[in-house]
Amino acid sequence: MASKGKSARQKGHAYERKIKNEFIEMGYSDCETSRYESKKLDDAKVDLTNTGIFHVQCKAVEILWSAHKTLSEMPTDEKINVVFHKKNRKGEVVSMTKEDFYRMIELIDEPCPEE
Repeated sequence: MASKGKSARQKGHAYERKIKNEFIEMGYSDCETSRYESKKLDDAKVDLTNTGIFHVQCKAVEILWSAHKTLSEMPTDEKINVVFHKKNRKGEVVSMTKEDFYRMIELIDEPCPEE
């Protein structure tokens, strides 16, 4: 039987591959895991490469986890840091700083019409 740490690591790697494949389906055909592509990015808490304007971190954890801590450990450059988080029976969410959310809104060409 696999140890708890090993199975958690395998779960995390599987989640990275899942999100990588979703990016590829959206047209980011060069998307790779940083474990494969770039040790430097992997060390900087970035899990996926070639994701356009985003630095992507993937978390598949059940225990208490801090988006604030993870985001603060990611690179501080022109890219928007996002953290994908999956929790069993709770679904998936994406976290980012409020500032990055507003930057992303500014990048959208056409605002939604008022209802």
